[in-house]
This record gives sequence, C-alpha cells and structure tokens, in this order.
Amino acid sequence: MNERKLLRILGNKDVIALAFGAMIGWGWVVTTGLWITEAGSLGAILAFTIGGLLVVVVGLTYAELSSALPLAGGEHVYTYKAMGRTASFIATWAIILGYVSVVAFEAVALPTVFEYLIPEYSQGYLYTIAGWDVTATWAGVGILGSVLVAWINYRGIKLTTAITFILTLLILIAGLMLITGSTAGGNAQNMQPFFEKGIAGLLTVIIMTPFMFVGFDVIPQAAEEINLPQKKIGQLLIGSVILAVVWYVAVIFGVSRVLSPTEIGESNLVTADAMAKAFGDSQMMGNLLVLGGIGGILTSWIGFYVGGSRAIYALARAGMLPKSLGELHPKYNTPHRAILLIGVFSTIAPLLGRPALVWLVDAGGLGLVVAWLMVAISFIILRKKAPGMKRPFRLRGGTTIGWIAVFMSGGITILYMPGMPSALIWPYEWVIVGAWVILGIILYKFSIVKYGKAYSDEHMKKEIDRVA
Repeated sequence: MNERKLLRILGNKDVIALAFGAMIGWGWVVTTGLWITEAGSLGAILAFTIGGLLVVVVGLTYAELSSALPLAGGEHVYTYKAMGRTASFIATWAIILGYVSVVAFEAVALPTVFEYLIPEYSQGYLYTIAGWDVTATWAGVGILGSVLVAWINYRGIKLTTAITFILTLLILIAGLMLITGSTAGGNAQNMQPFFEKGIAGLLTVIIMTPFMFVGFDVIPQAAEEINLPQKKIGQLLIGSVILAVVWYVAVIFGVSRVLSPTEIGESNLVTADAMAKAFGDSQMMGNLLVLGGIGGILTSWIGFYVGGSRAIYALARAGMLPKSLGELHPKYNTPHRAILLIGVFSTIAPLLGRPALVWLVDAGGLGLVVAWLMVAISFIILRKKAPGMKRPFRLRGGTTIGWIAVFMSGGITILYMPGMPSALIWPYEWVIVGAWVILGIILYKFSIVKYGKAYSDEHMKKEIDRVA
C-alpha cells in the first residue's frame, strides 16, 4: 500500500472552524421557529442548554480518547483498542452512514435556500418523487454544489480549511448582526409565551438538539492532520461544542425578541425574516442572513466530507474495506478515492427529491448515535483495560462521565426504535438501515477474506503503538 501520510498542518483556528462549521450547518436558519413554537422562547433556550450539556458529556469522552489516540478514523481506533476488530468496523460503518446522510442532505439544502433568494427559479420539470416535483434548475444547483465541494476536498486539507474558515466568518457576521439587531430592535413581549406545552414541549426540542451538534466528531477523524499538542485536540473539541451551544441559544433569543408567535407561525424562513424585521423590514438584510445560511451549508458539507472520507480511509488502511479506498493522492495527499465515493452519493442526492432524503437523514441519525454509544462504552472499557495509557486530556470525572455518556447516547438510540414517538419510519428508513448493514457485512467479509484478520490486527497494533 502507498505509505504516504496525511499532511499534519491544521492549527487552532482550522480545527475550531472545521468543527464549529460542521455543527452549525443550515438547521439554525430553518428550524429555529419550530423550536420556539414547540417549547416557547425560554423553553427552547433551556432545551438547547440541557441538550448541549449532554452532548458536552459525550464530547468529553471523545476529547480524552482523541488526545490519547490521535489517529485518522477516530471511532475506528478507540473501539478497536477497547473491543476489537468487529466492534471497530460496526462503529465506524455506522458513523459513515451518518456522515453520508448529512452530505446528501446538504446537497438538497443548497437548492432549497435559493428559493428564498431567487423566487420561482425552479424550472424545467423532470419527474415527481413522493409527490414532489424535481426540476432541472433545482437539481442542477445541488449537483453543481456537490461537484464544487468534492473538488475542494479533493484538492487538499489546506484549501478545505482555508475556505471553511472564511465561510465560518461569514456565518458569524450574519449571526452577530441578527443578535445585535434583535437586542436593539426587539422586545421581551414578543418572547411570550416563555414556555409552551410544558415538559412535553421541552423534551420535544431536547430530542432534536443532539443532531444540531453533530460535527464535533469530525475533529477525531482528522486527528492525524492536526499539528498541535495532543492535549490541545481535546480542549478544542470541547471548546467547539460550547461555542455551538452559545450560538444556538443566542439565535433563539434573537429571533424570539423580534418576531411574535403569530409571525413565526406564518414565516417560511424565520431567521431571515427576523433579520429583515430587526433592520426595518430590510429584504437586503434578510438576504444577508440567508448568505450566512449558505455559508453554514457549505461548512457542514465540507466538514462531513472530511469526516466521512477519513473514516473510510482508516477502515481501508486497516484492511476492513477494499485497500484502494485507503490510497492517498500523489500530489494532494488526500484520500481521493474515498472522497470521490462520497461525491457519487452527494451528486445523486438532488435527483431524488427533497422528501425522499428525509428518510436518509433519519436513518443516518441512528448511525451517528450508535457510534457515540460505542465510543462512550470504549471510554469506560479503556479506563479499566488500559489504566496506564497516556491521556494528555484526562477527565477528572473518570468513568462517571463515561456512564452518563452511555446513558445519554443509549437513550437517544432507543428513541429510534419501533413504538417510540420518533421511531424510524417503516419500511423506508428501516430499509435504508438494513441495506447499509448488509452492504457493510459484504464489504467487511470480503476484505477480511482477501487481506486476512492478521493484517488488520498487525496494522492496528502498529498504528496504536506509534502514538501510545
């Protein structure tokens, strides 16, 4: 196999921008109104504070493990050291499903946001899927965006993080203008009712929050490309989560001060409408907010490309997927074949129509929380199995934090199961999960038969010893 290495060039601002950009995405632009409607203004703020703290707990287990084992693949390495080869594949394959689903979602979010900037731009009817008309211009915007993001990732981590940093600044500028404008132009009366639907409303929003914070786990995936002390990796991971919590709370506060409940109910894009109203019903300011939202789409899209391609690269390098997916580009030092594979899913996504992709995103959410659960379990196992392992970012709470993380991620996993209010839809979403599981089994068995279990074990031992 090609012995090229990933480029170790990422600094503080690169890591924060990569994780924060991946977490923010497009959700803050389109779903803030839903959070306020479900739980009330202070209820939504409380829900995000609680949900953020829960994600911080999971993030803390990641922080200790990513600092101790700074290798590409993140979950792949932690679960291997704790539970062995098969568990490692399951956890990594699960999170790849999550990453691919987010990439596919962003490919649909981009043409959707253009409807705010350019009304009636969707032209050239092609066909209908699940009652939704797919048009040439609508799909074309998503496909062009997909090709552009794939190209950025293909050309190297330096270009990727430079663009991510610039776009993150755009998001921050738009968001800060919304917050300052709403503070000056809004009033507390609009924030009533402060709480809506009691505990049920609060829990409804809390359930949504973990998926608004998905993205911090991109840092462990890119660990081999971070040129910082190992302890700093853990610190930046937690810092990025806390920054995201503050961001969501501030956006909810800003929107609820400017728009009344009635206006929120009538709005198609509440954050943009709040921005416009805060500055004297200025459509230009609303468009500026949407541009910040586009920045969020692109940073999330780029970030999950990084996470997904490094996870595939790590599995392939260990002989758990076809080795060709673990080769680095001779010039750009990127896992280019893994990037192109994700690019295929991303480019096809806009052709499937918006409703069908909801199924993929929901199924991907299950993959993400399963990976979180397995990392939390690995954290506890390694505290007992490898007490002497070097831990530059060591948690003072010990296994107590690990058990809270297990409880939290396990509880969310249960919410996807049949009989729960937020269960995956049968048959569509369960078919996606089932197909992904079957594909994983086939590729894993093929790779293990072709390369041998000894190859995987020898490779992983060598990699872990290298950083131990």
